[in-house]
Amino acid sequence: MGSVAMDELALRGLGPVADSCAQHRALAYFEQLKASEDGWQLCADALIRGFYSDDHIKFFCFQVLEHHIKHRYPVLLCAQRQLIRDTMMTWLQTQTVRETPEKPFVRNKAAQIFSLLFISEYPTTWPKFFFDVLSVVGSAPGGVDLYLRILVAIDVEVVDREILHTPEEARRNILIKDHMREHCVPDLVESWYQILHTYQCSNAELTCLCLDVIGAYVSWIDINLIANDRFVGLLLSHLSVDMLRESACDCLFEIVGKGMDPVDKTKLVELLSQVLQAAGFFNLKQDDDVDFLARFSKLLNGMGQSLLQSAGKLAKSGDVANSERALSGAESKVPVVLELLAHEDDDISLNVTTFCYDYLHAVKQLPSLSDQQRANVEAILMAIIKKLAYDEEFNFENEGEEEAMFMEYRKQLKLLLDKLAQVAPELLVITAHRVVTATLQNWKEAKFLEVEVALRLLYMLGEAIPVSQGVHFSGDPAKASAMQEMMRIMVTSGVSHYAHPAVTLQFFETVVRYDKFFSLEPQHIPEVLMAFLDGRGLRHGSLKVRSRCSYLLSRFVKVLSKQIFPFMEEILTRVQDLLTLTPRENGLHGLLSSEDQLFIYEMAGALIVSSETSAERKALLMGNLLLPLTQAFPGLLAKLLHEPDQERQAAIADCLSHAVGFVSRTSKAFSSKQTVRQCGCADVYLQCLRLFLPALGCPVQREALRGAVRTYLHRMVVCLEEEVLPFLPEALQASLRDCEPRDIQELIPLLNQVIGKFKAQIVPFLQQVFVPLVTTVFEVLARPAEENDQSAALDRQALRRNYFQFIYCIVSSGVADVISSQGSAQMEQVLVTVIQGAVEFPDPVAQKICFNILSKLVELWGGKDGLPGFGDFMYKSIVPACFMAPLKPTFDLMDAQTILALAECASTLKIILQKRGPELTHFLQHEYLPTLSMAPEVTEEFCQALEQADLKVFKNYLKAFFQRAKS
Repeated sequence: MGSVAMDELALRGLGPVADSCAQHRALAYFEQLKASEDGWQLCADALIRGFYSDDHIKFFCFQVLEHHIKHRYPVLLCAQRQLIRDTMMTWLQTQTVRETPEKPFVRNKAAQIFSLLFISEYPTTWPKFFFDVLSVVGSAPGGVDLYLRILVAIDVEVVDREILHTPEEARRNILIKDHMREHCVPDLVESWYQILHTYQCSNAELTCLCLDVIGAYVSWIDINLIANDRFVGLLLSHLSVDMLRESACDCLFEIVGKGMDPVDKTKLVELLSQVLQAAGFFNLKQDDDVDFLARFSKLLNGMGQSLLQSAGKLAKSGDVANSERALSGAESKVPVVLELLAHEDDDISLNVTTFCYDYLHAVKQLPSLSDQQRANVEAILMAIIKKLAYDEEFNFENEGEEEAMFMEYRKQLKLLLDKLAQVAPELLVITAHRVVTATLQNWKEAKFLEVEVALRLLYMLGEAIPVSQGVHFSGDPAKASAMQEMMRIMVTSGVSHYAHPAVTLQFFETVVRYDKFFSLEPQHIPEVLMAFLDGRGLRHGSLKVRSRCSYLLSRFVKVLSKQIFPFMEEILTRVQDLLTLTPRENGLHGLLSSEDQLFIYEMAGALIVSSETSAERKALLMGNLLLPLTQAFPGLLAKLLHEPDQERQAAIADCLSHAVGFVSRTSKAFSSKQTVRQCGCADVYLQCLRLFLPALGCPVQREALRGAVRTYLHRMVVCLEEEVLPFLPEALQASLRDCEPRDIQELIPLLNQVIGKFKAQIVPFLQQVFVPLVTTVFEVLARPAEENDQSAALDRQALRRNYFQFIYCIVSSGVADVISSQGSAQMEQVLVTVIQGAVEFPDPVAQKICFNILSKLVELWGGKDGLPGFGDFMYKSIVPACFMAPLKPTFDLMDAQTILALAECASTLKIILQKRGPELTHFLQHEYLPTLSMAPEVTEEFCQALEQADLKVFKNYLKAFFQRAKS
């Protein structure tokens, strides 16, 4: 194919302006050249001869070469491989004399091709790779550029730690680096020096690319080749050149981060530090080039961290003098680091937070702090406080990427504050007290960002100095009183009236975090409650504030219910208008969303239940709270049945579901039946249940309504216990009507809850519903489904699991008579489905449940005087299932869930042995195992293990047994 011209028409489809038809033809041609054994030769010829000036065609040719090197290179003849190498070297030669270089994307692709050839041929068949490349490129800018790009591409293939390599590739890369260190790295380093020296004044792009290469390679080459006077001097001189200094910073950062002996590292960093200081780099100005300062801050952070790491290593080895020298060096960087930490640009500040964190950690290890160290810690704290402030342009109502980045930056500042609290908790409390007091006493004149930071600082103390240390409102009186005073100032200052949502939110967050304060000083509760209930909280102009306050008020009331009890009725009155139940139609919404209303209902329910009033009064208050819901529900349900418009249907159903959800949420205040009776509220909830049950039979919007009512039934089983039993038949019959797989799979957990709670009491009811329920499950599972419908397949799997869980719940709750009292046909059908679940479906979770069921049934009915006919079923079906399931190809003995199923299988066999004794081993030896073509000695061994090993040992044996059988 090498002598054949390329398909010109297909090549036209490579450009960015080509239409889809031309692009499709180009793609097909690409696949054709990849599939052809000599397609690469056509492309190589086009590249060498310069047939095409179009950059996209050149890139296309390189892509074909890339494919052949990646996928066919090992099987090419030596001559063919040599031809590819010669092609690339010839092409490289042409680049050294070009007046205008190729586009960067073409050069990068060519460099990648060289790197692929390198890892295939070096050092075995092309040991002089680098010398050959260097001899070709010479000192021409075009050639030097490609040489550096090749080095970058090789770094990606051989060194880059972010790329996952196979063990074989990792071994190859180690060999390559070892050979390079021994034979060519010094020459490469010399070439870098010459490039820097030659082009530092005339070609900034090449110089920066060379600095990038040095930064990439320095992590694994001999540091002394780079960390020497001539190289470091050259790099430092670049810091004074605007076009070079960012790349020089990055290169020096990599050098500083190189693993070295801690004493040598300290000397290197301190030498670098002295030169930087002498050159004036530590004299920062706020109007300096921000991009450079971002790189410089990263470098300084790396220098400081290196010194601290060296100090730590030297201290561990007992070299105290050098350890102190390294720590002193790190501390000398603190003044300039503090300027960077407090810089108005958050990226610059963020770059030095890790050094500040490590420095605080280092001084925390010291027996005591010097005056200078205390001053450093305090300066870090003041910088944190300054940088915590929002920007005045921060968009609180519509947060975008910049806002998200600031919130992430704030998290780093919080980590720094938490570490500082470990070093100097007293300093933190005293400083916070000063800032909070000064700001809140003059909040009317202060900017919102100053007020928010004061409140945020008070809030952050709660995690920085945990309550468990007893420093807030108990324990050390000095700290406790400072915290208490700050809270008193916050609550009494009137700052909750500040007209900015960030301040308002922080006020409420802080109130709830320090709820213990209000236990000590309950006289402030009325003011805080008013703030929650008026335009500062639940009626604030900001939806975000209203929503968060609904949750925070719920928490506040639940924690302080005893102190808040005197204000209960006023609270209930004030929130009543926020609990309206109206469909959210025509874009109209209430002050609170339905999710927010849930918290208010929960809060109101908790307040009523925990109040110190009579049961009659509690019942009345609860009834009044729920009255709007119960009055509106029947009318809305009737409206839904006659509403033709689907959007309005959905809105009404949503409203009805929320009504049920609100009533459910108020019941969270009850921990048991006893509490409901003590509060006299049982009739209130039963009345609600009577109203809600008809929704189960509603033919439209069924999923939302059924889900809500089922959740309510779950709650009532907990709260009302047997009083809910009379309602279950109606609920179940309605739920089983026209049901989908998801309906029934979500109904079964409710039934399991009922069975587990009521046991024998539920038997008459279960006997009525058992057959209809099981029949419905079988019908739903038998319905045809699309072969590739993953959602339907998952629904069926979940339903099958739930069905088996239902059977297990029956047999493990002492009500297995429900199954045995059915007709023999129905009982057999159920037992057969359990055997099928254990054997036929590749679902280890379901298989485990099925073997659980079989174990329980054997325990109950498997004795010689057990259920008539069950012994035959045991030998015909259960014992064979214990072998057929593990022998299935889909039974994966390497899967953890499958091993759990196998363990239950082992338990089943052990329980049969316990019930039937030698009869089982006789059956296995003489009747069943011979049908599996098992050798007599293997049969003997199996029966011996079954009889003699304990359960744990037998489980391990069974796994090994089936591994052998399947190998």
